[in-house]
Parts: sequence; C-alpha cells; structure tokens
Amino acid sequence: MSIPVSDAHAASWRARQVPVPAQVVDGVWAIPVPLHGSALRSITVFLITTDEGPVLVDAGYDHPSCWTSFQQSVAAIGQRVDTIAAVLLTHNHPDHVGFADRVRAASGARVVMGAPDDFATMHRRRGTFLQQVRAALELTGAPPDVVAAMYADAVAVAVHREDLRLDVAVDHDTEFRFGDVTVRALPAPGHTYGHTVYVDTRGLVFTGDTMMAEGPTQLAIVSRPDDDPAADLFGTLARIGDLGAAIACPAHQFPYRDVAARAQALAAFHRDEVETVRGLARDGDTAWDVARRMTWKKPWDELGRGTRRFALVHALALLRHAAADS
Repeated sequence: MSIPVSDAHAASWRARQVPVPAQVVDGVWAIPVPLHGSALRSITVFLITTDEGPVLVDAGYDHPSCWTSFQQSVAAIGQRVDTIAAVLLTHNHPDHVGFADRVRAASGARVVMGAPDDFATMHRRRGTFLQQVRAALELTGAPPDVVAAMYADAVAVAVHREDLRLDVAVDHDTEFRFGDVTVRALPAPGHTYGHTVYVDTRGLVFTGDTMMAEGPTQLAIVSRPDDDPAADLFGTLARIGDLGAAIACPAHQFPYRDVAARAQALAAFHRDEVETVRGLARDGDTAWDVARRMTWKKPWDELGRGTRRFALVHALALLRHAAADS
C-alpha cells in the first residue's frame, strides 16, 4: 500500500469524501474538484506556484460546478485564476481537459498536452472517442446485441466536446521553464496513447491516470491492429520508476511517496493479469470468451453493463499483449 503524503487526504478519499485543498510541498497545491454525477466523485488538479504565475496540471469537467469549485479553491489558497501561466494536461479524457479553455480565456495560459491525444490528431489517426469504442467492442468478439447495448451506453455518457485546441503538443521529452521552476513533460502512454506525465524541480511527478496510489490502471482502448497499450504501460512504469521522484501526484485518490516501489508493484499486477489471460485463453478465443472467465470484483453476470464494458475492453488489451508477447 502506498505511503500518503497526507493521512487526512487519504482518509477522506477512503471514506468516499472529496478532500479539501492541501499543500503537497511548498509551492504545490492539490485541489480536489467534485465531479457531480460521476462515480469518480472528484479529480485532483494541481497548482504549481512559479515566478511567472501558477501552472495548472489537469482541468476537471467542462461543467459550471467544476469551474466554480476550482475558482473558489484557488482563491482560498491565495492564488488567482487570471494569473495562471500554463495548463499542463496529462491526457484527453473529459475529467482532465474540461475547463482548460476557460482558464486560457481568463489568463492567456498556454495549453499543453501529448500530441497523440490532441483531438484533431486523434480524429485523423483513430477517429472520435465513440468511434474507437465501437471498433474496440467489435474486436472483442462480443455478440452483436451486446456490442449494440454497450455502445448505446457509451453514447449516453460520452456527451463531451472534442474540440480543444492546443498551444503546445508534446511528442518527445520537453522542458518548460516558468521562472524559478522547470517542468519536464514526458510521454507516458498506456492509459491513453498520448498520456503525458510532468516532473518538476522538487522531484514531484504528476502521473495523471497512469499510476494511482491504489488499484490498477485502465488500459487504453484497442482499436487498431498495432495497438498494445499494456506494452506501452510497462515501458511507462519502468520509466517513472527510474525517475528518482520523491512524490507521485495522481489525478485521483491521493499523493504518495513510494514512487518507484509503486511503479514496480503496478507493473507486477498487470503482468500477472497478462499471464492470467494467457492461461485462460484457448485457441480461437476472443476477449469476450476470456473476460467472462476472469475474476472481477463481482461475478461477471453481477457486474453492471457499464462495468462489463470497461472490463471487456481491458481484457481485449490484455489479450492483445498476451498474443504479441507469446
């Protein structure tokens, strides 16, 4: 189990509460933003103070309640939204990119994200999020009626814009200087193909959804023949483990200290998943066949359809890696 930076923050999360804003280290604030109507409950965005103005990591939902909560929290810690110098986005999921444009409009901040997650680039290479979901569900080998129902569920919840314009698209290790603070952007695929982590000069790594304090990483959607997000994730975890970072700041749960050990443990967990899938799969089996034999938090038939969709797409990614690595 990871070592929390703040026992109070970890206790709030474990009690299914939204933690209050808290200082991680001098000059870095964790700002939980409630996600009303979402099972995630909240996302933690981070504010790094610099001589050139605050730098924001991630940006909640594009919803008035998120924007209002964020503004109130920034004011409560003595900072100003209209002085934010940059918005560093870990990836393009709606709970991370939502109010980035609002920040840019308020302050003129540069918006930064990994190039493969740039929406215009993603649309050219992979299609929209829903097109990728549809392709993945069809690749799982699930019956047509199951595919149709799971896709309809995805359409019902995927009501977010995919038109955010970037000021900087990162496609390799990139260094940003903000006065007295240097932040390195490192491509870190696995959860998405353009996922990026950010490392600041105090030894903090902002891990987005790649490496939570507890639990697994949801692998990226497999929608193309060459996709292998598990391989991407293993490479990313090895790289994070070698950074020598003192503290990991994930977008959910809580900041924690044992970064290298957590990277190793998470890699071991997912390697075990791959081995489990390899052992369960018989010649000609699809992800649909394998997923129903795997052990989840509840028996397969007791999982909600949305949870089954996530499990099925995750099993597809594991099966893809097991086949490629055999």
